[in-house]
Amino acid sequence: MPSSLLIDRIDAVLPQTQCTKCGYDGCRPYARAMALEDAPINRCPPGGQPGIQALAKLLGRPESGLDSSCGEHRPLQVAVIDEAHCIGCTLCIQACPVDAIVGANKLMHTVLAADCTGCDLCVAPCPVDCIVMVDAGREWTSQDADTARMRYEQRQRRLQAQHSELSGLAARTLANKAPVAALANTDSTTRQAVIAQALERARARRQKT
Repeated sequence: MPSSLLIDRIDAVLPQTQCTKCGYDGCRPYARAMALEDAPINRCPPGGQPGIQALAKLLGRPESGLDSSCGEHRPLQVAVIDEAHCIGCTLCIQACPVDAIVGANKLMHTVLAADCTGCDLCVAPCPVDCIVMVDAGREWTSQDADTARMRYEQRQRRLQAQHSELSGLAARTLANKAPVAALANTDSTTRQAVIAQALERARARRQKT
């Protein structure tokens, strides 16, 4: 089987959450590593054991348990932004691999729940801890995976066209470069003051809970 076809078939089995928990920069890079580098088939927490079974059957490999170093399989979750405390830093927008968060610099952001893959990549960058993951109340479907793949690929093409840089974690941080330019061009003292004020508000909010 041609390697490109095998990569396509492996990619079709993966859930397309683009969470990078497997250690690769998205589902297709992981599929490529399995096809060309004999990467383990048990590194996808969103796919869980059914995903491992499907990969084992496709690749003719022994089935194994999920590699716990990559995380645990959990029901689908989606990100929710506490909009009252969002400072409009755009860091979550930059982190989202499927453009499921909308907003602009210094304006409130919100998550498009129907497009969120539950990757949780937006949580860590938030400087004010105003993003949480909640149960989606539904199962992730093959249609969801197809939509997520399409949105991910559209994003990668846009990043490459706008910034002439390779897709991946580095390129992902370049999303919405124009909206963040105003803050980026300010002096370091101003940037530090903005973040310090945001963090202080976050600490005060946590102390009240």
